[in-house]
Amino acid sequence: MAEEIAAGILKDKFPDSILAVSYFRGEETILVKREDIAEVCLFLRDHPELQFNYLTEVCGVDFPEREERFEVVYHLYSLKTYKRLRLKVRTEEEKPVPSVTSVWPTANWHEREVYDMFGVRFSGHPDLRRILMPEDFEKHPLRKDFPLFEESDL
Repeated sequence: MAEEIAAGILKDKFPDSILAVSYFRGEETILVKREDIAEVCLFLRDHPELQFNYLTEVCGVDFPEREERFEVVYHLYSLKTYKRLRLKVRTEEEKPVPSVTSVWPTANWHEREVYDMFGVRFSGHPDLRRILMPEDFEKHPLRKDFPLFEESDL
C-alpha cells in the first residue's frame, strides 16, 4: 500500500520512536515518542523519497481523562509527492515537547498558539510566549476544564 511508505521508513530508522500507526481515508497517522519528535520531523523533511517539506499546522487536543492529557498534532505535506502525513505526540502538563522550529520555521507561531490555548510548553522554542491572549492571562481557553460559564478575565 503506497500510504504505508512513510511508516515503513520511519519504523526502520526509528524502531523505538514509533508507538502506533493508523490509516484513515488514505492518510497515515503516526504516534511518535514525545522526546523524538524533532529528530523524526527532520528526517521526514530531508528524506529524498518523502520530502515532507511543508508544515501545514500544529494543533493541540485535550484529553483530561488520560494520564498524558495532551496530544500535539502535526499536519505535514510533501510538495514533491503530494502526500499528507499526520504525526501525534502525547504529553503531560509538566513535560515539554521538543520544538520543531529548527525544522520548519513556521512552527514558531503554531507552537505559540498551542502553548497559549492549551499550556503545552515547547522546549527549545526561540520565543515561547502568548500569541492571542494577553501576556498576563493565567488560563488556557481551549482546555476542557476552562470555566465557560463563570466570570472570567476575558
